[in-house]
Amino acid sequence: MIKKFSFLIGILLFGLHYGQKDKEQLQKQNAELKKQIAQINTDLAKTRNESKLSIAYLTNVNKKLVLREKVYSNTQKEKRFIEDDIYLRQLEINRQNKELSVLRNNYAEVLVNAYKNKGVQNKVTFILSAKNMGEAIRRVQYLKQYSDYQDKKAAEITRAANQIKNTIAQKQKSVKDKEMLLINQQKDLTTINAERAQKEQLVAEFKKNESKLTGELKQKQAQSKALEGQIRSIIAEEIRKAKAEEEARRKAEAEKIRLAKIAAEREKARIEAEARARAAALEKERLAAEAEAKRASELAARRAEEERKRTEEAARAEASTRDEARKVAAKKASDEAAAKAKVAADKLTAARAAEAALEKRKEDDKKAAESKAMTNFGVSTAAGNNFAENRGRLGFPVDKGQVTHRFGRQPHPVFKNIVEENNGIKISVPAGTRAKCVFPGSVSSVLANNDGTKTVIVKHGTYFTIYSNLGSVNVSKGQQVSAGTPVGTVGQDFDGSYTLDFQVWSGSTPVDPLGWVSY
Repeated sequence: MIKKFSFLIGILLFGLHYGQKDKEQLQKQNAELKKQIAQINTDLAKTRNESKLSIAYLTNVNKKLVLREKVYSNTQKEKRFIEDDIYLRQLEINRQNKELSVLRNNYAEVLVNAYKNKGVQNKVTFILSAKNMGEAIRRVQYLKQYSDYQDKKAAEITRAANQIKNTIAQKQKSVKDKEMLLINQQKDLTTINAERAQKEQLVAEFKKNESKLTGELKQKQAQSKALEGQIRSIIAEEIRKAKAEEEARRKAEAEKIRLAKIAAEREKARIEAEARARAAALEKERLAAEAEAKRASELAARRAEEERKRTEEAARAEASTRDEARKVAAKKASDEAAAKAKVAADKLTAARAAEAALEKRKEDDKKAAESKAMTNFGVSTAAGNNFAENRGRLGFPVDKGQVTHRFGRQPHPVFKNIVEENNGIKISVPAGTRAKCVFPGSVSSVLANNDGTKTVIVKHGTYFTIYSNLGSVNVSKGQQVSAGTPVGTVGQDFDGSYTLDFQVWSGSTPVDPLGWVSY
């Protein structure tokens, strides 16, 4: 029964080991969440002097409340881990007490037996009463083992008692951890209730000022519509100019290509004529080489045949000194004929190679002439725009900010009867933040808005990025800008917050900037 109970406790302790890892993970997560809460508190403190009736302020309060509730939820889980730990520690203490009781009972029996056989005399008598020396030695070993067994049992009891003390200490530590956790949890709950009340008060303030805020919001929306009309006009004009420039460039390029082709054809005709004259000369040389090679080959064959016949005649009769001389002369004539045949064959090979080289050089010269003509007439390929290739990897337009309004039709966070139409995103930033260009391009326009703010439009080929609600600008129309170039300082919105209105347009169509920038 004890073995089964010990096995069950072992399984529970194994689960406790992994529960401890989960608890540590929760503690790390809570520490990170508290850092985020501290950062939000810092941001709220910075904007406290600005109007609190801003969506950015309310968004931060909501975000902080969500983080607080996450911390509270994690603390609840951590409390359950600690309670499981306390319960399992108690089970372990009960198991260890049972084992200690068994050890003590066994040790008591050992002590009783030892008491019954106590005294040095009894041990000596036990040894001396052995029948022979071997049995006496075995009895000595038995007494030693029995004494070691007593010491071992005593050590096991001491060790088990120490384990119980350690387990009790761990349980007491878990109890204190739970008590401290409950205190902190109560503090967190109080803070959550206070922050929830702050949020409700803030929403109530919004409701109290609903008519004023909705009026300002509608005025801002009207200004945004007017600005959108200006942007559309500017982009339409840019597209019209780009198309006209492209058409003019295309026509100029076509004319350049036509003139270049005429010049290239003339140059290629000249090269062709020169090549034909040279080819005729080479062909004449080749034909002469072929005829010479043929004559040399026939002569060598004739000499070889004559030599063969003389050799056969010399084999049938005794050769005289005159015959030997004729044989040597014939051999020399045959060798000379073979050498001439080889020279002729080499000339023929060289002539054929020269003709092939001429043909290749002619084609290369014609291609080079065409390329040179295109270059001389200024024919080139227009460089493509790679804005689209960097989709999702563009830089963020500010160093630090929070998106408070997303792209498209969005319900107002407080006034549910108002729907906002956003051609981009709105980013709440600290005062003094500078907006940055997200990609190389040229400044298409710098607009002055009716509310005193400014808008910068940057062209990137067929794409445009727009930076609105700027208090001041750092660029001018026609200026070439790089990724990261400051375009201006973000200004205050009507609700007192500092907000950048950032847009991305593909031609005349606004697209969601969050699909383009790395956020």
